[in-house]
Amino acid sequence: MDAKRAADWYAAWNARDPQRIAALYTDDVEFASPFVAALGFGADGRLFGKAHFIAYVQTALPRIPDLRFEPIAICAGADGETLIYRNQSGVIVAETHEYDADGLITRASAAYEINPTGP
Repeated sequence: MDAKRAADWYAAWNARDPQRIAALYTDDVEFASPFVAALGFGADGRLFGKAHFIAYVQTALPRIPDLRFEPIAICAGADGETLIYRNQSGVIVAETHEYDADGLITRASAAYEINPTGP
């Protein structure tokens, strides 16, 4: 578990800086999120490669001017870490990251709360 890596990830996203965000990912990153399809970047919710990821981020950020991720927990897994956070809409998100040998995110998958069970 790497609290500094998580802190850097939150800082980059909360700064809303596409280049700073992209610097945390490998050139061949695989990113999966329901928002990938919603923004027209892949019908199956996946995109591949840093160029596509940067285009996605540059499209998404202006649509969410109050974007903010509030950390809740870091969960360690066999293949990486899952960050649990609350977004600007109050939705809980679980985002799993797998890393390369240099500590860059090579695969990320985001899942969003759909059935709230509590505060």
